[in-house]
Order: sequence, then C-alpha cells, then structure tokens
Amino acid sequence: MSGPGVQYRTLDQAQVDEICRRHELLWSGKPGGARASMTYCVLDGLDLSNRDLSDADLTGSTLVGTDLSGTVFNSASLYGADLRRANLAGASMRRADMRGAALRGANLQGADLSETDLREGMIAQVDRDRGLSVLKHQTRPGEMTMANFQGANLSRSKMSGSTAQKADFTDAVMLGARMVRANLRSACFSGANLEGADLSGADLTDADMTDTVLIDTTLTMARLDNCDRTGALTDDPIGKNMRELDRPVEDMIADHMKWCATGGKEGKPSSFDETDLRPLKSLAGKTLTAFHARGATLYGLDLEGAQLQGAKLERADLRMAGLRGADLRGADLTGAKLNNADLRDCKLGPLLLEGDRLLPASLAAAKVRYSDLTGADLRHLKGTGADFSYSTLFGADVRHGLFTGSCFTGARLGDSFLDDVEDARGAIDMDAA
Repeated sequence: MSGPGVQYRTLDQAQVDEICRRHELLWSGKPGGARASMTYCVLDGLDLSNRDLSDADLTGSTLVGTDLSGTVFNSASLYGADLRRANLAGASMRRADMRGAALRGANLQGADLSETDLREGMIAQVDRDRGLSVLKHQTRPGEMTMANFQGANLSRSKMSGSTAQKADFTDAVMLGARMVRANLRSACFSGANLEGADLSGADLTDADMTDTVLIDTTLTMARLDNCDRTGALTDDPIGKNMRELDRPVEDMIADHMKWCATGGKEGKPSSFDETDLRPLKSLAGKTLTAFHARGATLYGLDLEGAQLQGAKLERADLRMAGLRGADLRGADLTGAKLNNADLRDCKLGPLLLEGDRLLPASLAAAKVRYSDLTGADLRHLKGTGADFSYSTLFGADVRHGLFTGSCFTGARLGDSFLDDVEDARGAIDMDAA
C-alpha cells in the first residue's frame, strides 16, 4: 500500500513476539497486558502463526507472505491490510473486519471466516494539495484473485462487490454468504455449500460449480455463461420425489419401525433407493434397522441417535447430515457423500451375526472430507479408498480398520492411529496428517 503522509513502521520478529505476548496477557487478565495495535506496520514474511490476536488492530498493515496459520483474529480489524500470499490456513477470523484487504494468492484453506466482512473498502487520508488521498495496494482493494479458500467456513460472510477471479472455494461452507455483484469469473466452487447465499448480479462466467449445494441460493441477474453446474444440489428433487411415491413416506417409516420392533412379525421394511428425502428434516432417534436408501438424498437430515444397523446407504448424499451417536454397525456407505457430516460418537463398527460372524461397516470410496468423527467406533471398518481429508478422528477406535489407499490430507488423527489400524498401505498423506 502506498500514499503520501502515512508513516509505516517496520517491525522485526522480536518486536512482534512481544506485542503478541502482551496481547495474550490482556486476554488472560494478567498484569502487563496491552491490546495489540500494529496499524500501518510492515510485517512481511514474519511468523505470527498460532497466536491469539482476537480484537487486535492491524488496519492498513502489510503482511505479504506472512505465516498466520492457526492464528485467531476473531473480531480483529484487518481493514485495508495487504495479505497477498499470506498463509492463513486454519486461521479463525470470525466477525473480523477485512474490508479492502488484498488476498491475492493467499492460502485460507480450512479457515473460519464466518460473518467476516470481505467487502471492498478504501483508506483515505488528508492530503495538503488534493484534500483527500486514497491509499492503494499494488492490487485492487478487496481483491481475492487466486486465493485458496478450500474447506473454509465463510458462512454469513460479506463479499458483495469483491473480486475473486480464479479463487478456489472447493468444499467451502458458505451458508448465507452475501456475494452480490462479486466478480467470480473462473472461480471453483466444486463441492462448496452455498445454501441460502445471495449471488445476485455476480459474474460466474466459466465458474466450476460441479456438485455445489445451491439450495435456496439467489442467482438473480447472475452471469452464468459456461458455468458448469453438473451434479449441483438445488431445490428441485433429486431422483424420486418422496411426495409422489405410492404411499406417504411417514406411513412407510412407521411400518418400518413396527417391523423392527416386532422382529418382522408386523409392519414391513421400506426402500427409499434413489429418493430425495430432504423434506423429512429429521429421523433422529428412530429405529430403522436395515434401512434401504441407496443413492438417496439425505442432505442435512437430522439422524442423531438413529438406529441404522445394517443400513444400505451406498452412494447416498449425507453431506451436512447430523449422525452424532447414530448406530451404523454393519452399514454399507460405499461411495457415499459425507462431507461436513457430524459423525461424533457414531458406531461404525461391525454387526454381530449368527454364528459369531462379523459384518463390517463400509466407507469404501466414500467422501468424508471435513467431517467430525471424534470418538467414533470404526473397528473393522472398510475404509479403503475413502477420502478423509481435513476430517477429525481424535479418539476414534480404528482397531482392525482397513484404510488402504485412503486419503488423509490435513486430517487430525490420534497418536496411535497407525499402530491400531490393520492395513493402511498406499494411504495418502498419512504421515502429514
């Protein structure tokens, strides 16, 4: 950023460390603390990773190439900051003011930018000859061109009028984001969740929106020339419309539960293969043993505590589903989509059959990216070829699990993971997880 009259301070690593130390003292209520104020400072290339800079003021500062990975900037001011090529992977910037920030080429993979203000913004100063002079980055203020937002949480963020050409929003969660009139040409939204987002008047020319969630998404007057929306999940039913089946779905579910409760003497099992079950909203706590929903759409359904032993859920869309504490022993989820699903404490172990035979659960070739499997029972799981990128598996029981050829890029694993699994040959990024 340049402009007449502004005096920039260049800080070295020792000075920044001291400022961060005093800021953390302030937040912990200890004596000697002071709010971090690094306005109009040159911090290029320094290491500010894994710090807590909540409510700090970095207005107008330059942080080109700075390591900010894992740092907490909640409610901080980064107004007009130059963050080109900065590493913000895993950082938390909830409700931060980032208006006018330059993010060209920045890495924000897995960052939390919920309710962050990323709109255009300018810094003006009094100039003796011209009245007001606007400070300018070397790139346009509010520019996010080629920024990496893979898996970032941008829910309810404000990006109206911003420029994010060729930015990568793959698998990002952007619930209710406002991107009115944003320049998103050639941006990648593959697998992203734009439910409730407003892209009115946005330029999505040549954008990749394959497998994107576009439920209740506003695209009024948006430019969609050559925008690939193959496999996008919209408000329209996918496959069979549950309201057009021969019998009411609620009756079929009730009959299935009676069949389970009576050991097959009353009621009858149901099959919802290739059916869009989103209108159900919730099946939480219901006993649905041997539930058949191959290729069905269960996006966002509340299935917490559901009894789904031996369920047939191959290729089912369970993105954003709530499966906490669900019993999925022996369930077949081969090829299912489970991105951003809540699988905490769920049971994906084997189902004990007659003759002491075990029926393992399967996540083979499933997409389980950015999901939470904390405390899950994954014993004997068939996880071959599954994608667990950026998922959390702390406390998961993986004894005798088969994870050959699975992907663990950025995943958070327990210390004994490799010792407990039965086979992880060919697993990708296991050592880096």
